[in-house]
This record gives sequence, structure tokens and C-alpha cells, in this order.
Amino acid sequence: MSTLPRLKIDYVSDLACPWCAIGLAGLVEAASRLQGIIEVELHFQPFELNRNMPPEGENMGEHLVAKTGASAAQVLDEQRNLTEIAAEAGLAFKLDRESRVWNSFDGHRLVYWAEQAGDPLLLKTALFKANFCDGLQISNHAVLAEIAVECGLDGARAKEILSTETYLDEVDERMKLWLGRGIRGVPAIIFNERHLVEGGQSASTFVKVMRQIAGLDPAPASAGA
Repeated sequence: MSTLPRLKIDYVSDLACPWCAIGLAGLVEAASRLQGIIEVELHFQPFELNRNMPPEGENMGEHLVAKTGASAAQVLDEQRNLTEIAAEAGLAFKLDRESRVWNSFDGHRLVYWAEQAGDPLLLKTALFKANFCDGLQISNHAVLAEIAVECGLDGARAKEILSTETYLDEVDERMKLWLGRGIRGVPAIIFNERHLVEGGQSASTFVKVMRQIAGLDPAPASAGA
């Protein structure tokens, strides 16, 4: 039996969230750096930022202008900033005026299935790549099924899930659970069901946090202590 400290990590995220892709890359790199030092038990939890997004999606720039009140120029600047930050995390984002925001619910259903039948990290990573690096429509069932097969999952079962309401209630309940726990933005990373870290942090930041929570390093002194 391993004597290494163990961290249970719930990664609450949306496949339509670029910061969630960046944060996952940082967390995975941190876990790799801590291999042999900390044992990690990673679970993916679904969250939708745009629950009513139609399957055909919306233009990302237009969507963000309407949602945030930013100007089109500001949105383009943010896309460039995201692309640079993603590159630092090893992700080749391709965001431009033609980028779209897709409905992510069916992708979440496949990740839920992969938690039981395959490698959820491989599938989650592939879906993020398809969305933000390859510009694929991650609400399209044929695209989703092909990605599932590429990740070693059963293609016939993937198509069956997508063509029915399989795991619809389960994924919906998980989303309601995290909303009920106060999660309003993602990524939200919960360590050992009590320590919350928000945002797409870097690998170095995650390493520091994980070592502190695992008890390997002292936590920073609070202000005024």
C-alpha cells in the first residue's frame, strides 16, 4: 500500500471554456512533476456556462460582445492573450474572428461515460484540443463519436449514447450539485473536497498548492499574522 500523500481532485469545467483547457494542462503538468511524491485521484465534473447554446453554436466574438459588453476589438485582444497563455501551457490555440462557441452538453455526457469505460483525461484533453486548437464542432455527434474512437472508446456505444438520452439525468444532476455548492465560474478545482482553487492556473502554481494541501510544504502565512 502506498504511503504517499493522496489528493482527490474534482475538476469542474466546461468544454466550451478556454481557461478550463489551459487550467487542465497546468494541472496535468503539475501532477507529472509530482509523480512519486503525491498520488492524484482526478475526477471531471461537468459545468455549462451557456446552457441554452444551440447545437449550431454562435460566433465567439459576437457571443462575448453580447455577454460581457466588451467591444469587438477588446474580444480580439483577449483572444490573442489567451492564445499566448495557452502556448505557454503547451496548447496551440487557434482563435480568430471565425471561432465559435458550441453547446457542450453531449461532450460532457461522453466524459461521464469515459469515467466508467475508458480514460476520461484522454477524452477531455482531446475534446479541448478539438474545440480550441482544431476548430471542430464539438456539438456534432459524428465529430464526438470520432474523437471517442480515437481515444480508445467503443464507437458504436458512443453513437448510441449520443443518439439517446443516456446519462442526460446523471450529468444534469452533477451540474446541479456544483451549482448548489456555490460554483458559478470555471475552472473550479476542489482538492480533497474542501480546498478550492479557481481559474486556469499555471503548472508551477498548481505544484505549490498541491504540495501545501498534501502537507509537504507550509501554507503561506495569512496577512497580518
